[in-house]
This record gives sequence, structure tokens and C-alpha cells, in this order.
Amino acid sequence: MIKAGIIGATGYAGGELVRLLLNHKDVEIKWYGSRSYIDKKYYEVYQNMFQLVDDKCMDDNMDALADQVDVIFTATPQGLCASLINEEILSKVKVIDLSADFRLKDVKVYEEWYKIEHKAPQYIDEAVYGLCEINRERVKKARIVANPGCYTTCSILTCYPLVKEGLIDPSTLIIDAKSGTSGAGRGAKIDNLFCEVNENMKAYGVATHRHTPEIEEQLGYAAGKQFCINFTPHLVPMNRGILATAYATLTKDVSYEEVKAVYDKYYKDEYFVRVLDKDVCPQTKWVEGSNFVDVNFKIDKRTNRIIMMGAIDNLVKGAAGQAVQNMNLLFGFEENEGLKLVPMFP
Repeated sequence: MIKAGIIGATGYAGGELVRLLLNHKDVEIKWYGSRSYIDKKYYEVYQNMFQLVDDKCMDDNMDALADQVDVIFTATPQGLCASLINEEILSKVKVIDLSADFRLKDVKVYEEWYKIEHKAPQYIDEAVYGLCEINRERVKKARIVANPGCYTTCSILTCYPLVKEGLIDPSTLIIDAKSGTSGAGRGAKIDNLFCEVNENMKAYGVATHRHTPEIEEQLGYAAGKQFCINFTPHLVPMNRGILATAYATLTKDVSYEEVKAVYDKYYKDEYFVRVLDKDVCPQTKWVEGSNFVDVNFKIDKRTNRIIMMGAIDNLVKGAAGQAVQNMNLLFGFEENEGLKLVPMFP
């Protein structure tokens, strides 16, 4: 039985981690960390956990936590994990960080986009980017796993096969994505109030969103060269879910069957990636509450461009579910253990 600790257990991603790990037959949660609710019963924060979790919330003392568990999840704002991690901790436990602290390999890029100083740059090269479908074997050997961002997970998996195979010109890639409000976290913000979000839709972080360099870096590895993209996120009035629609110019004439064969080459054996039937466009409702990614594409012969589409649940495959998937790889469990969740509908 693996013992797990969660720092940031009362945020949306942390709460989802608790829900998923309680369903995992080989994991026991030993530490519910929350700086805001120390000594408060966890179920008093999330009433859905009444009679399921009787533990009190603890602080974010990672050094003490490392003596009690096998794996630590940090579902915290940028900067906290990097400020707490050290060699003694890493000699005892695996760390899966759900923040952006170890996703980017260039510390200057991190500090430019996140506007904070990186407190542990010595671990950046060691950390493995935890997109399991691409880095599975490297994740298995990691001490630090950088859990990918939600927009990036959806965008990368949607575009990766065609970038990798050179079927699209990456310099023409435009990604338009929509997210539910849980993607902004549980903290109180005026822009996320019901009256601000309901019956409203808006773009935000235009040309400045922090997931942009993450997408560029990972797809750059696939393309074998650096490139820039246009990435524009939008906030839509729903609780959870991400829909990404990407556009790019094709490098040669291709048929539906040829493109479908490329997607199948990379995803036919992937439990969590579902390439939909021809002309079926992904919908967020079809993956809600699950760790699945639904992807598909449409060739626009008139413009010689291709439209790639993907949908995920931002709190599951985009955060907590992917973290559990990474944990399963680290400890030799079946990759889908605790994650065989049928999407909720309606």
C-alpha cells in the first residue's frame, strides 16, 4: 500500500486528487495539506467527503511529510513546490508537482512568464514532464514529475501526431481553447463570480497566457525545432472542461484515411486517448469527470488547412487524473488503476 500526501488538498485540483485516490485500491492518503484550513476537518471544507474522510487538514511542512509517505502531490500555486523541495526530501519520496515550477526547461523563460524567481533551478533538468502518452518510460524513472497544465495537455495531445510526423507547418499553428471556471482555481476572484461568468464568454491572457511556452516547448521537441504559436484561451460559463480547436497549414495533400492512420499510430494503444469516428467533433460533456481525451480532425481542402480538436476534463486529465496516472507509472501499477471512470452524462 502506497502512502500519499497532498499539499494543497483543498483547492479544486487537490480536492479532485482526494476523490481519485480514495478510489485507488493501492493508495492510502496520510496527509491532507492546506495552509488555509489547518486543523479543520477535511469534510468540513468539502462536505461531499462527510463520513469518507475524517482527517484534519495539515500544514505544508514537506520535510515532515516526506518521513510519512511514499509520494507527495503538490497542488499549489506557482513557486511553492520549488521553495520547499530539497535533496533530503527527494531521497525519501517521489514528488508530483501540479504547478508549473518544473515544466519549463529554461529558468529564464519560467521567470519571464510567471514573474517570480525560481527557487530550485538545480532540479529543472532532472524533472520529467509528466505527459504519460509521450514520456511514459522517463516518468517511470523520475524523482520529480512536472504534471502538465490543463490547456497544454489538451492542446499537445490534439496536435502531437501531426507535428511529430511533419504533416503540418508548425509555424502556422493557431490554438483556440475554451475552459470552464474551475480552471482558474478556488480562490475568490471578482472575474469568477457567478454574475460575471454566467451568460458570458471572454478571451483572456491574449498573447500572454502562461501555458503558451509550455505548448511551444513540448511540440517543439516533437517537431525537432523551436517555433512560436498563437494560443488564445477563453472562459466559458461551465464548471469544468476544456475544448481546444487548433488550425494549421498542411505540408502536403493528404486524405482522411492518411491522417487517421497517423493518429492511430500514436494513440491506438492509449487507454485514455480516444480518436473519434469520422466527422464526430469532441465535446466536453463526453469526457466530464473522466481521465479521457477525445480528439479528432477535419481537413479543409479549400484552404489546405487542417482543424484539430480535443476535449478533456481540466480537473482530471488536465490535473489530478494525470497526476494519478503519473503515480501509477512511478510505482508500477496499471496505468489506469483508480482512473477507470466512465464520463458523466448528462
